[in-house]
Amino acid sequence: MNNKIRITKQFDFETGHALYGYDGKCKNVHGHSYKLSVTVIGIPINDTSNVKYGMVIDFGDLKKIVASEIVDKFDHATVFNKNTPHIELANELEKRGHNVILVDYQPTSEMMLVDFAKKIKNRLPNNIKLHSLKLQETGSSHAEWYANDQS
Repeated sequence: MNNKIRITKQFDFETGHALYGYDGKCKNVHGHSYKLSVTVIGIPINDTSNVKYGMVIDFGDLKKIVASEIVDKFDHATVFNKNTPHIELANELEKRGHNVILVDYQPTSEMMLVDFAKKIKNRLPNNIKLHSLKLQETGSSHAEWYANDQS
């Protein structure tokens, strides 16, 4: 029997950003205590000789992937769209020893999820699929990415 199971692990990280050209307060540099939920789907390992018997993926293995691709990079960093004048601010901050990430998109929760999905999918074993991501930006606001929604 091929029972597909979804496994979710949550991650917390602090990241600063600014939305260039935005018409509200978020045009200013500010930060969030992000909560990222990563859900993968697969069939539990059926081989009794496998140390991971009964698991879809070891939570520790999923943690290693997400930590190395996202949390370790984005935690206590400031993200700017490199295709805007924020590049000058980014360069100045980097000169002063700040951790800056330059991306080619507007660093909204929505676009960060698109980036995160690509990075996580590239690292998952072939038998495991990324099912969904949820990025909580504030206590009352989050964005979600679902594999089923992608064309």
